[in-house]
This record gives sequence, C-alpha cells and structure tokens, in this order.
Amino acid sequence: MNSPKDPSHTPANATSTENHIGRRNFAKKVIAVASMGQLAKSELRADDDRRFEDRREDVGRRNKLEKRRNDAFRIRVKAAEEQRERPLASLTNNGDEARYSNRIGSFSKGLPHNQLGEVDPAAYQALLRAVDSGDPSAFEAIPLGCPTPAQRRKLTNPQSGLGFELEGGDSHSFTMQPAPAFASAEAAGEILENYWMALCRDVSFSDFAGNGTVQAAAGDLSSLSDFRGPKNSGHVTPGTLFRGLTPGDLAGPQISQFLYMQAPFGPTFIEQRMRTYMPGVDFMTSYTDWLNIQRGCIPAQSEVFDSTARYIRNGRDLSQWVHMDVLYQAYFHAMVILLTPPSSSSYGGMGAPFDAGNPYLASANQDGFGTFGPPHLAALMTEVASRALKAVWYQKWFVHRRLRPEAYAGRVHNFLTGAAAYPLGSSDLLGSPVFNLLQSKYGSFLLPMAFPEGSPLHPAYGAGHATVAGACVTILKAWFDESYVIPNAVQPSADGLSLLSYGESQLTVGGELNKLASNIALGRNHAGVHWRSDATQSLKLGEEIAINILRDQRGTYNERFRGFTLTRFDGRQVII
Repeated sequence: MNSPKDPSHTPANATSTENHIGRRNFAKKVIAVASMGQLAKSELRADDDRRFEDRREDVGRRNKLEKRRNDAFRIRVKAAEEQRERPLASLTNNGDEARYSNRIGSFSKGLPHNQLGEVDPAAYQALLRAVDSGDPSAFEAIPLGCPTPAQRRKLTNPQSGLGFELEGGDSHSFTMQPAPAFASAEAAGEILENYWMALCRDVSFSDFAGNGTVQAAAGDLSSLSDFRGPKNSGHVTPGTLFRGLTPGDLAGPQISQFLYMQAPFGPTFIEQRMRTYMPGVDFMTSYTDWLNIQRGCIPAQSEVFDSTARYIRNGRDLSQWVHMDVLYQAYFHAMVILLTPPSSSSYGGMGAPFDAGNPYLASANQDGFGTFGPPHLAALMTEVASRALKAVWYQKWFVHRRLRPEAYAGRVHNFLTGAAAYPLGSSDLLGSPVFNLLQSKYGSFLLPMAFPEGSPLHPAYGAGHATVAGACVTILKAWFDESYVIPNAVQPSADGLSLLSYGESQLTVGGELNKLASNIALGRNHAGVHWRSDATQSLKLGEEIAINILRDQRGTYNERFRGFTLTRFDGRQVII
C-alpha cells in the first residue's frame, strides 16, 4: 500500500477538487482571453474606423485638390483660347524700308555708315536676315559700326520681341498703325516740334506765355499743314505747346502732380527734387560727333550736372528724369501717393478712394489684400511693365524699324548743306524759321540732343517709355476713382527750388494720371530721342496690353466683382 505522502498517490476527492479549480481557472482564462479579444476587436474596429475616416478625409482633400487643379487648368485654357481667338494683328509699316534702297527712312544706328550717315547695305541686310529668321546666331552676325571695339555700343535686345508671355495677349497679337512716312507732312511737323523742343529746353514751363522762342514755336507749328499736337481753336498756343492729347493734359500745370508730391515709401519718403543738367549744354551738334554716334561709338562728351537739386521745371529737367528713371518709377510713386492717407504720416499722401467697382467697398467685414488690396495693385502695376516691353520691342525690331529723330535731322542737315538730295520737299519743313536759329546758335542743322549718346540703339517706333506708361497708368485708373479731385495742387517756382500753391483747381486723379503718362512719353521727345507719334501711339499700345491682362485676371477672383472700370486715353469709358 502506498503511503499518503507518496506523490504518486492522489485521492479521488482531491482529484475532483483540483479539476474543478483547473476548470474554473481555465474558464477565467478563456473569459479573459475572450475579453481581451473583444477589446482588441473593438480597438481594431476603432482603428479601422479612424483609418476609414482618414482615408475618406484624404480622398475628400484629394478630390478637392483634383477639382481645384482642373478648375485652374480650365481657367488658363479659357484665357488662352480667348486670346487665341482675337483677330490677327495687322502688322503694316509705313513702307519706307522698301521705298528707299539706301534705307534713309529706317533705323540703322550702331551699324556701319558712310560719310553721309547712310547705312552699309550689306550690314542692313544682315539685320533683316536676323529679324526674318529669328535665329539667335543670325543676330550675332550683324556687323557693328564703330571701328574701335572698346568704344563700340551694342544693339539693344532685339530678341526680346520674340519672347512669350503666360498672361494677357501675346506680344505679336497687338498692332500699331504705321508711323508717319519719311517724306510726309506729318513727319515734317514732328521733326520741327523736336527742333523747337530743343531750343526751348531751358525755358521754365511757368514762363512759356511770355517767352519769345516759345511764341515763335507756337506760331510755326500752327502754320503747318499736318501737325498733330493739341491746339486751342485751331492754333498751337503757349498753353498747348509740347503737351499731350489725353483727357487732363491741358488742365493745370504742364507737369503732373505725381511728379511733385512727396512719395511715401514705407517708413521713409521720397522728395521729388532731382539731380538735373546744367542749362545750355547740348550734344551732337557737330557733324563729326553725330556721325560717330550713328556708327555706335561711345560719345566723347559727358553730361554736366547742376549741383543743386530741383523740381522738374523745364524740358531739360524732364529729359534728365526720363534718362535715369527706373522702369515703373513714376507710376510706383503715383501708386503710393494715392494709397497713403494724408493723416498716416507727417509727409502724407493723398488717400484717394478706390474705384466704386472694388468688391471690398461694399463689404462689412473684409478688406482687400492679396486680392483688391494694395499688395495686389503693387504686384499687378509693376507686372505689366515687362509685358509692355516685349510687345513694343516686337513692334520696334520686327515691324516698323523707324529711324530716330537725330538720324532724320542728319538727313535735313545734309540736304540743307547740299551734301545730299533727299525727299524733304515739304514746304512745311523747308520754310521753317527754326533753321536760322539753329544755324546761329550751333552752326549746323542737326538736332541738339540732351544726352551725349543721343538715342538708344533700338528703333524709335513704338516707344518703350510710352508703352510702359500706358500700361501702368491703365492699371492705376482701373483701381482708383478717377473723378477724385486732387487736394492742394502745386507747381514749381521758375528756378525749381520750391513748390508753390497752384490755387483753386479741379485737377482729378484720372486727368493727372493721364498727364503723368504723357509727361514721361513726351519727356523723351524733349530729349530728342523720340517723335510725337511714338508717344501717342505707344500710350495706346500700353493701354491695350494692360486691358488684356485685366481681362485675363477678371476670371480668377472668388469675390463678386462687376469688373474694372476706367477711362481710356481717347476719353471712352470701358468696363472690363
């Protein structure tokens, strides 16, 4: 018999108890495991639910992003299709290039020239091959004229006119009417205006009424058969002389208020007194200098500056302004003057109201910022400038290739001195009293230039300054209430050292913006580097470029927006 203590012996009741405990423990374990399983399943379901929600939210976000991407694509395609459907531009020049085999009516500055200042035919053909092919290597093959490489100036960026844009009309989709022909009465009127501008360069605008040279200029231009400048009752007067043709040009002082008022610039301000030239210092009045510069040589002379800063008071000051200005400087100044409230700083601003169409004027709880606010305006107003340059550079190099006034004056000089016979038979031109004054003062019939180098090395028509002016001013007119009357109008003293009250006036934002555009455009004429039609037609080109960009942007806003409203340079009001 086994001992009770024998581990191999288990009583029957002990076995039953142990089995019960084991079953109970096993059941507990099963229940625990089951509970843990249920908890795990619950947690798994929660994880699944979270993952499902995350996936659903991600799918929702992706769907929204996909819709946004497709909407953005459709907006771009729609804008591109609308631009593509515009009528093809009429690209017609004045025919001078084909009319004259010696190219006397065409731009050729910087190429080789003979002693008469006529371009070398082979060099001009190389230029034509380049613009016809668009091949970059062909532009590198154009011969330059200055015989001394270290003194040689380069042509200015002809290939800019072949660049593309991603907003607004393509640079080749715009048109300009043909420039006045070389032998036309209109061209005769334009060169005579340039001569008179040079002779009146040092006369303060405020002294025009009593100045004899100004009166002679007005009388001569009044007598012409085809002078296109502004007139009063059919006559050019000291009050209309050298002014533009836009609404506002004939009101108030000759120079826009935006070129006189202090321009707030963040925490600083810009006072618009400027470094200008000394009076009486003109360039390219000797034939040797003129010919070297037509060949593209760096001038031997340099500017002589006044040691005293002055406000713009005459044509020489305005010439210097447009010689040294940054591309959109005048319009940026105008923008910050218009935006800054008078009470926000000691140097003030104008605080002009926005146009009534701005959607935030009707909003009770929102201001514009990225759209319809100052940052939007600042970016857009400067953005149009580069687009304007590409469009006008296409017109210059690839369509018109119009000669500069200084080159035309060389033809006049050689004609009047008997060195060459040119089709300058207009009695308007040859009968002008301006030539006696030129001969007496300078000993030649060349156009006295404000800059030692004369014009830039790119064709005259259209004008880069004027096109940018037209574009930038159009943006500003779309933004601000053009009818707002400018407070505290001023004009400079005759010496340009101070600003004087202009008295009671009704000068408006729209009128003074138009005048600003004309000042910058015609300032280049005061310097001698452009013609009147370069200015007037290029303002219209810039305006059209800006309108096309505004039209493209019109479809990109979320705000309820009725459209941009502005007055065009010809006086028509448009809604974009």
